[in-house]
Amino acid sequence: MKRLCEIFRSSRKAEMYLYVDRATGLAEVPEALLKQFGEPVSVMILLLEPGRKLARADAAEVLANIERQGFYLQMPPTDAQLLQRERADG
Repeated sequence: MKRLCEIFRSSRKAEMYLYVDRATGLAEVPEALLKQFGEPVSVMILLLEPGRKLARADAAEVLANIERQGFYLQMPPTDAQLLQRERADG
């Protein structure tokens, strides 16, 4: 299954992103989450399919969450993930 997605970054929390179906936008994202997320800033529109490589998320999981709940929330990396990323780059 392919889906045209829009990705928004949080204005409050670095490296936090919301993936939504481009056609429905943020309409299905709960108000409480949007309050914590801050002002959504559109950063990208992409055609997402299960095999597509994403930097920090599994495309199939993103698509399943959008299908099930209307959005996918990508949380910022943990300290352990940041340390691992630093070691890999270093």
